[in-house]
Amino acid sequence: LAQLEGPSATYNLPNALRFDGPVDHHALHAALADLIGRHESLRTLIRPVDGEPTQHVLEDFSVPLHRHTTSPQRLRDDLTAAAQQPFHLDHDLPVRADLFTLDDHQHVLLLTLHHIAGDGWSFAPLANDLTTAYQARLHHHAPDWTPLPIQYIDYTLWQRELLDTVREQQLAYWRQTLDGLPDHLTLPTDRPRPAIASHHGATTTFTIPAALHQQLNDLARQHNATLFMVVHAALAALLTRLGAGTDIPIGAPTAGRTDPALEDLIGFFVNTLVLRTNTTGNPTFAELLQQTRTTNLDAYSHQDLPFDFLVEALNPHRSLARHPLYQVALAFQNFHQPDIRLPNTQITAEPVHTNVAPFDLAIYLTDHYDATGTPLGIEGQAEYATDLFNATTIETLTHRLQALLQAAANHPHTPIDDLDILLPNEHHQILTTWNNT
Repeated sequence: LAQLEGPSATYNLPNALRFDGPVDHHALHAALADLIGRHESLRTLIRPVDGEPTQHVLEDFSVPLHRHTTSPQRLRDDLTAAAQQPFHLDHDLPVRADLFTLDDHQHVLLLTLHHIAGDGWSFAPLANDLTTAYQARLHHHAPDWTPLPIQYIDYTLWQRELLDTVREQQLAYWRQTLDGLPDHLTLPTDRPRPAIASHHGATTTFTIPAALHQQLNDLARQHNATLFMVVHAALAALLTRLGAGTDIPIGAPTAGRTDPALEDLIGFFVNTLVLRTNTTGNPTFAELLQQTRTTNLDAYSHQDLPFDFLVEALNPHRSLARHPLYQVALAFQNFHQPDIRLPNTQITAEPVHTNVAPFDLAIYLTDHYDATGTPLGIEGQAEYATDLFNATTIETLTHRLQALLQAAANHPHTPIDDLDILLPNEHHQILTTWNNT
């Protein structure tokens, strides 16, 4: 994709940490060098050899720490601008650090990974290792950490060996499962799809309250399903109700870290599954949930075939206007949270956005629980292509999704066409404003 599109921010993964306390720049710079030296994936360039992209692991490298001065008013825009800086994978390390200083005791460290070298699950080991190294460098010595049992190249060799065993069987499954898949979903866009996607994007947030979160968990348990399956079924039903048809493919990432040795490694392990839902016949939500459960479990048991292999093998109609095989993604972001502790300094997450959208629409959810396991609610983010959608359209869509989830939780044996997706003001508009008789 980097070769096809050229350097861009489409697959930049930014994470920002706010330091409320002093920062030792020299110790931080040395800690970044320790981190990059520990993980080969962070010092790997991708260069063509005989036309094929080939990895080059560097032994000598310069640490990319950029220092800036900013203000609270400019911080958000400065973070976005830094996160949007593209990587040139043939000569840039696939990780970059930007330190923004607001005053002597307020700093924000932006760590930006290129997706080729990491995934969402990589941020916990990245932050933990960086913190360990920083604490050591504050005391003027190298970190005394246990060497990593493997490096990313070991995983790639293991994956290649595994694919030699399962490729044909899993490819046969996906050929059958995705046979006749529509080229694209007909979504309720505000503008026609451009010939070439710009990948410009925006994000809107929403919250599923704790009471509904509890109901959805109960519904999942009653049907021997997961919370993800409930939301997946609801999103498929909603897209059908909004005119996308009855054949609904949705992309869902899997962590891909199937061995404990991979948990502390920074690298790209995630794979994407194409989960296909058929809403033909106006099933009840409970029936659709059972179908979704079966579909998802079957897909999980065939999750080893990398998505790019699947696209190459199925060879769908390709277009620079849209993502192949699916244009809508759904993910629960249940990453391990980094354990970051420093003396005399409080560290918290700082929001940062790149304003890009690899897909037409992606729904990202994070569910929260208290110490006893009681649901506290679900945070949601809807990332969308601004080529296609206005913010109000996506905000309305997320409200409809919450309305459908509530209706399904209250009445799971109701056909999906009869589940209420109207917003309160729309009820008033239809029953009162338009019915002034």
